[in-house]
Amino acid sequence: MKEKNVLKMEFPSLSANEGLSRGVVSVFASQLDPTLSELGDIKTAVSEAVTNCIVHAYPDCIGMIYLRCRILEGDELEITVKDKGRGIKDVKKAREPLFTTGGSDRSGMGFTIMESFMDYIRVRSKENVGTTVTMRRKIEKRASVK
Repeated sequence: MKEKNVLKMEFPSLSANEGLSRGVVSVFASQLDPTLSELGDIKTAVSEAVTNCIVHAYPDCIGMIYLRCRILEGDELEITVKDKGRGIKDVKKAREPLFTTGGSDRSGMGFTIMESFMDYIRVRSKENVGTTVTMRRKIEKRASVK
């Protein structure tokens, strides 16, 4: 798909940067004129992906998180969140609802939430190399108000 616009950023896996990533993606996505509901869904999915990096990829250290947003032809928003952390041993198992490696304070619903709010999600991971989550959401054109 042809790219119409792109944003790339990287930031340390600090909890404060989860909110930053939500805000940046929200502003970038706004050029597609999403509804507040669509924007809320996108922000939630980004929050889950970035939180996974903070909690699971770098549990004992601060590492880098790489975020890329693209606007593709057909008004589709693509968001990629990547880390170079410890990776996921079994991606299929990790995508099951309620599965977590983060302890009793984690819900295990991160991937399930991302899947429910986005049209497409792909998770690629390799142990001790890192994880890449790619999500897409089509933003429907709204009728002009006259």
